[in-house]
Amino acid sequence: MAKSLVKKMKIGNVELENNVFLAPMAGITDRPFRIICKEYGPGLVCTEMVSSKGLYYNDRKTDLLLNIKDEKRPISVQIFGNDVESMKYAAKYVSNIADIVDINMGCPAPKVVKNGDGSKLLLNLPLVEEIVTEVVKASNVPVTVKIRKGWDSNNIVAVEAAKIIEKAGASAITIHGRTRAEYYSGVADWDIIKQVKQSVNIPVIGNGDIKSKEDAKKMFELTGVDGIMIGRAALGNPWIFKDVIEYLSTNDEKENTNYNKYGVSNEEKLRIILKHIALEVEEKGEIVAIKEMRKHISWYIKNYREASKFRDVVNKIDNRQELEACIKEYFKNL
Repeated sequence: MAKSLVKKMKIGNVELENNVFLAPMAGITDRPFRIICKEYGPGLVCTEMVSSKGLYYNDRKTDLLLNIKDEKRPISVQIFGNDVESMKYAAKYVSNIADIVDINMGCPAPKVVKNGDGSKLLLNLPLVEEIVTEVVKASNVPVTVKIRKGWDSNNIVAVEAAKIIEKAGASAITIHGRTRAEYYSGVADWDIIKQVKQSVNIPVIGNGDIKSKEDAKKMFELTGVDGIMIGRAALGNPWIFKDVIEYLSTNDEKENTNYNKYGVSNEEKLRIILKHIALEVEEKGEIVAIKEMRKHISWYIKNYREASKFRDVVNKIDNRQELEACIKEYFKNL
């Protein structure tokens, strides 16, 4: 039988059950979504990115992002910023609650890069070195860094950045195989991920275009990475983790009569949507939660019968009772 690609993994002194992770995504990987994903077995989940300045200036909204109450450990907390002092402060602060501190040097969002944060840091490698060095000193848990291939096609710096990050004391690196200029378009460059893996001795986690269990297998085989990180493919599809982990453990195509062509039974999907709503309401209150859930529901029912019509109905609902009744009715008629 083929050797399992799913393995236990260590980041610094933190032992992880497996090497298939949930990527941090702003506006998505809040506590409810992490709890939902955790049901399906990823070795590590990560918070939405937390502003180091927000923590430094004691912003209440920033604190909500750090709620990890009753969550299954380990959890990585991602911080971002380009100001060394506030990054040191944030690292010290979050390392009291997190198992791992992750530094975001990959986010392509305009509102993030316009302040010099996220992937903009890849244009200033001396600052990358200083931030990682100081964050490692300030944190009492292992520090990881998430980067991209580079800023644009004229600035492909992933390998150089990775070496700097390793030397500065980070315990692992995640690399997304696109430049900032590419955003999420085109095809992720897995060759650059392989180059990063070959250039450092700390664990490297590959990210970008892992949309299925077959992609996950290919990423491991083509790049030699130690772990993989799944982001957008988990939207409306948290069971992708179970799918990938089972497939990579056995390489078996399991026949499951309980599953439909979307990879999961309707009963299971309905259960998860209702659980997701309950968790969001508990976390953010009904008004905010119901608005938040609209995008998730649209992802959950993607490609389902009359999905766009149903989405239009859902987008007009603003209370939990009506939303739950509407969803149950929709699934009953599938």
